[in-house]
Amino acid sequence: MTGTRIITIKTPADFDKMLVAGKCVAAMHDVVRSAVEPGVTTGHFDKLARQVLDDFDCQPSFLGYGDPGNPFTGVLCTSPNSVIVHGIPGDHVLSDGDIISIDAGAIYQGWHGDAAFTVAVGDVPDDVANLIAVTEQALWAGLEQAQDGNKLGDVGAAIEATATPHGIGVVREYVGHGIGRQMHEPPSVPNYGRRGRGFRIKTGMAFAIEPMFNLGTEDSYILEDEWTVVTADGSFSAHFEHTVLITEEGSIVSTLEEPRPV
Repeated sequence: MTGTRIITIKTPADFDKMLVAGKCVAAMHDVVRSAVEPGVTTGHFDKLARQVLDDFDCQPSFLGYGDPGNPFTGVLCTSPNSVIVHGIPGDHVLSDGDIISIDAGAIYQGWHGDAAFTVAVGDVPDDVANLIAVTEQALWAGLEQAQDGNKLGDVGAAIEATATPHGIGVVREYVGHGIGRQMHEPPSVPNYGRRGRGFRIKTGMAFAIEPMFNLGTEDSYILEDEWTVVTADGSFSAHFEHTVLITEEGSIVSTLEEPRPV
């Protein structure tokens, strides 16, 4: 998924709209998370999320996105087990021992929010539970570095350093991104890097930070639907994401039920 090439600086009024979009995304997460259990289809999650969008007077970021000849058909990305990102909601039935990543996007008056989480379905092995926990820890480590005056390399380095002790594959081909009037804006936000390197973060910017970690190697490929990205070795993958706003008062995670500083 790609977008405009323009780096945008947002006003406080723009951020207010992004906060509404972010609360909608958080509500989409909540309703889906509560419905995760064996026997449920990924298409059911998509139906639940569509109702939340209506409740918040928001539009979906994902539905219809991409090539007009092959647009994305869900309001969620639903990515089970070895699917890294961009899984299409449908007839896939969850089973005990699965994991599922849910990526949701919403637009309020032209401004986007974007966030993802991964959760176990029933009981999973310790290494899979650890994969989920470490990926979420890496998200927050990256968010903490998303501050005015820091570099994007600080964000990527913090994410990568969280994975390294666990021998986890850090996906490099798919990265975080700027966000605003477009779901995907520059700059790219890799989940790896060197501290003190890269683009300088400035007040008025907004980013979707999203580590994707694999239990095996970092390698991936795309299925014939031209959307679904899976691990090359069939290992499980976890994905967490939040949108962070770099405001004059500090950095705010907007895609929570109650947005908070980081």
